[in-house]
Amino acid sequence: MTRRERQIFWLLFLAGFLILIYVLRDVLLPFVAGMAVAYLLDPVADRLERLKLSRTLSTTIVVLAFFIITIGLMLLLLPLLQTQVEQFANAVPTYVELIRERVGPKIQELLSGFDEESAVNKLPDIAGNALTWVGNIFGKLLSGGAWLANVLSILVITPIVSFYLLRDWDKMVATIDGWLPREQAPTIRTQMGAIDRTLAAFVRGQGTVCLILGVFYAIGLSLAGLNFGLVIGLFAGLVSFVPFVGSTLGAILSVGLAAAQFDSWQPVAIIAGIFLAGQLIEGNFLTPNLVGDAVGLHPVWVIFALLAGGALFGFLGVLLAVPVAAVIGVLTRFALEHYLASPLHLHGIPPPDDAPNRAEFDDHKH
Repeated sequence: MTRRERQIFWLLFLAGFLILIYVLRDVLLPFVAGMAVAYLLDPVADRLERLKLSRTLSTTIVVLAFFIITIGLMLLLLPLLQTQVEQFANAVPTYVELIRERVGPKIQELLSGFDEESAVNKLPDIAGNALTWVGNIFGKLLSGGAWLANVLSILVITPIVSFYLLRDWDKMVATIDGWLPREQAPTIRTQMGAIDRTLAAFVRGQGTVCLILGVFYAIGLSLAGLNFGLVIGLFAGLVSFVPFVGSTLGAILSVGLAAAQFDSWQPVAIIAGIFLAGQLIEGNFLTPNLVGDAVGLHPVWVIFALLAGGALFGFLGVLLAVPVAAVIGVLTRFALEHYLASPLHLHGIPPPDDAPNRAEFDDHKH
């Protein structure tokens, strides 16, 4: 098979794979979730295996513990969350009016020197419309039939998929490794190792950071006396998976609600301080220790991947966005390294000492 034929084969394979995902996107959610759970729990199962437990027993213990804890937390928090979300959605018009009455005059007073009075008058309306939009999203998330169907499919199918994938994980990896083209197998293994390190650092590390931040914000806002503090805190923590977005949205929502709820500015300052403290803890302690510098995914690239995945494939695309972004990022860096060491870039100038091996490049070229 010539190089051109190989390229055509892999391009057709990739196109068929993407078309298949798009066609089956409505039924793939529990399977993708099960694969993600198996990937996350594989290191734990490996540790139990090193304690002389069989793979099947290790998988059973890990999967049962994970889903018992997850379902228990859902049963504990979901009724409270649903109640708060419904109350929040119903209270949005009232809060919009309060924000318009209390914050609007302050904004007009601060910007009184400007001539664009109409723009100043519209600022409270813009804040109110944003609050209404967020409230409608919250209401739809917990009231739609599609959401209920997705949750039921995840609760029923995902544990089964996770068990079988986790039990056979090492066998599947070995089988796929046997399918690799022998000539390029070492390079493919190297790149897959880089992808695995990137995913592990981002998904496991950033997931832990989001969980800690969600608990911190939920407890802090609830103790500060903010209405719907539990919902907003958990939302801000979980959406922190998108860089800067979760904390920014959470701070805007919380400060806006606090301005409408409290008569003095002291509670508003306390709530703003909670988010400031959360950002300081995340930037100085959580992210450096749990995520590290080995991620290699720029925040803008992550945001774009999540938005593009959601637009193309819905919630399934959001789940697949970060893994696909990691794969594209690793392969792009690999291609760039070889481009910088190729005659196309150097034009006869000898490559630097730290460039990829020229013989390896020539092998890939043929």
